[in-house]
Amino acid sequence: MQTFFASIFVLGILIFFHELGHFIIAKWVGIKVNEFSLGFGPKFVDFKRGETIYSVRVFPLGGFVKMEGEDEKTEDERGFSNKPIWQRISVVSAGPFMNFVLALILIWIIGFFTGITTNVIHEITPGGPADIAGLKPGDRIIQINDYKVDEWDEVVSIISRNPGKELTIGVMRGTDIEQYQVVPETVKSEMGERGIIGIKSQILKHDFLKSLQYAFKKVIWVIVNIIAGIVLMIQKRAAVDIIGPVGIIYLVGEAARFGIFDLLSLASFISINLGLFNLLPIPALDGGRIFFILVELVRGKPLDPNKEGLIHFIGFAILMLLMFLVLFKDIVRFNLL
Repeated sequence: MQTFFASIFVLGILIFFHELGHFIIAKWVGIKVNEFSLGFGPKFVDFKRGETIYSVRVFPLGGFVKMEGEDEKTEDERGFSNKPIWQRISVVSAGPFMNFVLALILIWIIGFFTGITTNVIHEITPGGPADIAGLKPGDRIIQINDYKVDEWDEVVSIISRNPGKELTIGVMRGTDIEQYQVVPETVKSEMGERGIIGIKSQILKHDFLKSLQYAFKKVIWVIVNIIAGIVLMIQKRAAVDIIGPVGIIYLVGEAARFGIFDLLSLASFISINLGLFNLLPIPALDGGRIFFILVELVRGKPLDPNKEGLIHFIGFAILMLLMFLVLFKDIVRFNLL
């Protein structure tokens, strides 16, 4: 039951924020929205306010914003297809954008309540490399060799990659900048050898601006690394590794066992992935719709709605086929049978 409710929670906020992005911008530019729905299949509950029907459907694996003239011709000047190109692109791209916003909010919440690591030294292990070199609690690490560092993760990464190698660490002590020569101690782990110097970071809790700044940087960092991973897969330098809905539900259940913040962290990562995936120029996805709008811009006239609709239908069918293949892979990977 814990996995069930955690999955409904995670999928619910992911879908809600995505569709909310489409909905808000559509209303803002004056497009008629016929229905805002969370889920697919038969309606579980619905009500009408103004010209829009709001509904929750039985199957929670998706949602939609049904706009006038989105998939067909219409004489209504408020129809999606009759709006300027920049407005249509704004509406379509708002869904993935809101997934990034959601990730930002979740990471900010995590950082605000659990604390964020800083590049200020809080504790030093007596007799460790940092202690021997002369580093002290309160020192703010600003540079390692020729690399300027702003985040604790950068400090850990550089030190970890250089076991046994002398590093020049620059610190801000009060108003003075001082440099120390430190040789990281070599430790062995399942991931191989890494370097440590015996320091712990200062952790800031309940700092609104610092947590928000951290969240921005973390979202950008995740986006960059996901894109880099996709490029490596395209170049066949990395194995194709895709997790489907069943795999996501399994991981959500595992994260829920460790607490709400682990669950929120996973949700933020999934949200960023969902946003990027939807921006891919694949028919039936938001990126595919943006692609066809850009084709219209180049051609100077729109494609035939029936032909575009058919292409999106074929794309959707292919995605469903891939989903079933990924579903089978998830079942085998996580031993769910």
